[in-house]
Amino acid sequence: MPSGKKRSKKESLKSGDIKKAIFEALEYNNGKPINAKQLAYQLGFQTKKARHKLQQILDELVELKKLKETEAYRYTFMPAQKSFLTGIIEITRHGYGFVSCENLEEDVFIGNKNIKNAISGDKVKISLFKSSKGRSQEGVVIEIVERSGKNIVGTIELNNNIAFLIPDSPKIHTDFYIPLSKLNQAKHGEKAIAVFKDWPEGSKNPVGEIIRVLGKAGDHNVEMHAILEEFGLPYIFPQEVVDDAAMISDKISEDEISKRKDFRNILTFTIDPEDAKDYDDAISFQRKGDDIEIGVHIADVSHYVKQGTETDKEAFKRATSVYLVDRTVPMLSEKLSNNLCSLKAEEDKLCFSTVFIMNKKAEIKHFWIGRTIINSNKRFKYEEVQEILIKQEGLFSEELKVINEIAKKLRQERFDSGAFSFETEEVKFKLDENNKVSEIIKKTRLDSHLLIEDLMLLANKCVAEFVTKAKRNFVYRVHDAPNTEKLTEFKRLATKFGYSIDSSNNISLAHSYNDLLERVNGKPEQNFLQSLAIRTMSKAAYSPKNNGHYGLAFTHYTHFTSPIRRYPDLMVHRILSELLEHKNESDTFDDLKIKSRHCSEREINAEMADRASVKYKQVEYMMDKIGIVYEGVISGVIDGGFFVEIIENKCEGFVTASSIDEDFYVFDEYNYRLSGYNSHKTFTLGQQIWIKVAQANLPKRKLDFVLSEAPSES
Repeated sequence: MPSGKKRSKKESLKSGDIKKAIFEALEYNNGKPINAKQLAYQLGFQTKKARHKLQQILDELVELKKLKETEAYRYTFMPAQKSFLTGIIEITRHGYGFVSCENLEEDVFIGNKNIKNAISGDKVKISLFKSSKGRSQEGVVIEIVERSGKNIVGTIELNNNIAFLIPDSPKIHTDFYIPLSKLNQAKHGEKAIAVFKDWPEGSKNPVGEIIRVLGKAGDHNVEMHAILEEFGLPYIFPQEVVDDAAMISDKISEDEISKRKDFRNILTFTIDPEDAKDYDDAISFQRKGDDIEIGVHIADVSHYVKQGTETDKEAFKRATSVYLVDRTVPMLSEKLSNNLCSLKAEEDKLCFSTVFIMNKKAEIKHFWIGRTIINSNKRFKYEEVQEILIKQEGLFSEELKVINEIAKKLRQERFDSGAFSFETEEVKFKLDENNKVSEIIKKTRLDSHLLIEDLMLLANKCVAEFVTKAKRNFVYRVHDAPNTEKLTEFKRLATKFGYSIDSSNNISLAHSYNDLLERVNGKPEQNFLQSLAIRTMSKAAYSPKNNGHYGLAFTHYTHFTSPIRRYPDLMVHRILSELLEHKNESDTFDDLKIKSRHCSEREINAEMADRASVKYKQVEYMMDKIGIVYEGVISGVIDGGFFVEIIENKCEGFVTASSIDEDFYVFDEYNYRLSGYNSHKTFTLGQQIWIKVAQANLPKRKLDFVLSEAPSES
């Protein structure tokens, strides 16, 4: 610490600067108590007036409980108070967890050793402490406030009259002890559902009770039902919902038709996947002189599903249709989703529509929203439309060509405005007659997909703008800007590879991202930077507060186009109906806030179930490929190993650091890599390597890999 003479200018400091200097002096003394005279000397306060001012500030800091007076005129920092928070814990497949607390912006990290006896979904009380690993704070579970009450799905292991349930979920890291009296006739090797009963003090395992047996583990249908049960997704409609749907009339009265704009004599068609069973959107086309009229017609589910009915209650409970590898679990019962509401070809159907008059530059000259009746001329598959666009011949080829050109202009306008062009590869499965995977195919994004997507985005955007102008409570689809810390980290790493990211404004950032993704294509760093770029992005959600949609560069956006499979779209249709019919709002802002949160949570849950079914079928596919060598990309790095995604089929497995060689590997979190202590060999996120399939654990949906050499060419 500098001498008093050198600090004499301090006497002229303002009160705020003096406080800062006091804290700096205490930090310099490692927080040990220091008396007022010592402080005055260290701060260079030599006059009586300056020392008096210092004493006043010290008294003030003590009164504010910023400092503690340990004895007369001796001061130190106020002891840190233990900070306790309550929230829901989610445990990862790696064993560590995160606690979501309402009064914190970011979730609190909980290390493996600090989770205690918590299980994913439990409400826990945690104590915060300063992290030694670069995080601002971490937590330790000190109390289980409330068990989640979620069912636990797993496989029964019965040996020497001792029974356990081995959970399917990779997020549950302990087996459940099942007393024989609580087995309820479950047998060894069966898939069953248990409930948590107790976790005795000092016991390694929680105690559970079997409430239902699903069937033989490994059976395809049993496994798919097990996944639905694991995520709390109902796949059977209650009888009262089936009865309620049966009472809905399938007749369209002349009175109803008279209230709608009639599009039945205008060219209209649907474009959907080959295996689609419900068609909730159709496109109409007609020329208006030099202009073009394009209608986006959406199934009018709100006409059939009235608020407060049993069908509506069940739809809200589910909030979304769920898509597993081999099946759809619909939000609405079959009569509605596959028949009444589905826009089948050559049938009169009721719609809620957005109709655009555009010029050839895709500039909107007129926009109309309202209820319609249509009769689709043709049900197209995506592949059929793609072939027509390529060959420029076939049914409605001229009309499809014009619509595709309009869609491309809308897309370019969106990118020019700052939309992101992230494209993630997805896979689909070919199943044989026994529901086994015969082939894993990477999905290809076609112009026919993009055509429909661009028109749906336009409809969603314009509906949101229309309702916002009317100043009504509404349900928006919102997407926040990238996390600042993650963005800073991404910019740091991109710079190391020679790429600059301009984050001065939203448009510049989007253009930088899109430019980078183009420039890295085919380069060694492609996978690494693409992975990190995607990780900076926030998760889209539903909200009555309009925060805009960052990824699409829309200031107003909603979900209007899929009410058969998404409850928020049905909510939007009802709000539109009230607005157009000049009715009072039935939902307050707070009502919509609660409903939006529920729908967002159910959407995430459905996505997790979908990923679990994909993972299950991927592991099943790899069961007979033990020992085969594949080229892969490192998709995640943690302390103890790294994940590798096989390039050929996108199946992901784990390589433990201990399996690599006899070296000790250090986890470098700052650079997303493992480094050999002696060999200096590194394994980095995005790096391409060769692996061999070592093990396929189907019950846990888990693949283990070991490093390998590239196969020699014969």
